[in-house]
Amino acid sequence: MSALPSDNNSDKTKRYARKRELILDVATDLINEMGVKGMTFVDVAQRVELNTTSITYYFKRKELLAEAVFERSIDRMEEAVLKAAKQPDPRSRVSAYLEHTLEEWARIRRREERPPARLSDLRAMDEPMRARLAQRYFGVYREMRRRFFGAATTPEEKALRTARSAVLAENIFWLPAWLNAYSDRDFPRVHQRLFEVFDKGVAVDGAKWKPKLIALDEEPAEAEAGPETFLRAATRLINELGYRGASVERIASTLNVTKGSFYHHLEAKDDLVLQCFRRSYDRVSLAQHAAMEKGNDAWAWVSSSMASLLNVQLHGDFPLLRTTALQALPSDVRPAVLERSNRMARRFSGMLIDGITEGTIRPIDPLIAAQAIMATINTAYELREWARLMAPEKAIDFYASTMAYGLFDKPKL
Repeated sequence: MSALPSDNNSDKTKRYARKRELILDVATDLINEMGVKGMTFVDVAQRVELNTTSITYYFKRKELLAEAVFERSIDRMEEAVLKAAKQPDPRSRVSAYLEHTLEEWARIRRREERPPARLSDLRAMDEPMRARLAQRYFGVYREMRRRFFGAATTPEEKALRTARSAVLAENIFWLPAWLNAYSDRDFPRVHQRLFEVFDKGVAVDGAKWKPKLIALDEEPAEAEAGPETFLRAATRLINELGYRGASVERIASTLNVTKGSFYHHLEAKDDLVLQCFRRSYDRVSLAQHAAMEKGNDAWAWVSSSMASLLNVQLHGDFPLLRTTALQALPSDVRPAVLERSNRMARRFSGMLIDGITEGTIRPIDPLIAAQAIMATINTAYELREWARLMAPEKAIDFYASTMAYGLFDKPKL
């Protein structure tokens, strides 16, 4: 007689766990579609066929639900890192981590598994949850650095391994932006070709790192808040807080002006964000074209444009807008912005093809390598504090070596 209540309790526990997972799945989809600010209890309840009050039985507040969603995604990342870390050396660990991620996306493509929440939107969370989640994420990131590349014995080793871990992590996050161009049957080849870039970089053996820094078109700061001032403030805030986190109120508050002043210059926040993207892509294009005009070969084009853009990301007052903001853009404007990003990648791809032909670039897949370069430039903004610990040129050199010479061997600087 005593077994029956236990069985009933067990059934209730299983039903609770299944429903909680379903709520997390739906909330994950909504965050990926609309950002953490756009996800609501009402939308979640409709998709799981519950009323809003029933959702609060599992999560008291929307913020707690969002936190649980991000925690689950970080758990998946940590599991993949720990699994790959069992391999015997850095190369096999990075290869296993990339392979695991591509296999996961193949299962997602076949609807055998749900996609994780995009961690880029974690920035839009309010404190103290944002700090708590960031601490958890960076804990996993530090584990990746230590377990994949080994413990550093000197400040230079630590700096180099930090850059390599950041580039690896960003490239893994950026995969969904371009994987749709490939069938999941081609994912083993994608693994092979992307790992070739991680392994040896794009430069041929003996190629020296001697880039020429290009001064990008920097508008002077305006004395009063105008379109240029709003653009700069929005770019910095979106990089820090994500698209959803950088509200009109926050942008106006940063400039110590009213929301009315914002709308005097711009019709809506989306207009400003699109201008931020256009301006960033214009500057990427400027760096690429200037490098091609000044350089004698394709390696000079690639290295000079990369170094110039990294200089802006690591040290400039007006950084490029992080492409991770693409993922939270409204669906009606996202394709056009992503196409412009892909255009910049195709230009890098063209440089790489020319370099392979002339022998200054290693024989690699230029389309995949170009996406890796774009992701590497993108995440450099996250390493500004890291860059302040060394001379500006050295920070650029160390960071760029990840794409130039790979993630494992001593860089040829």
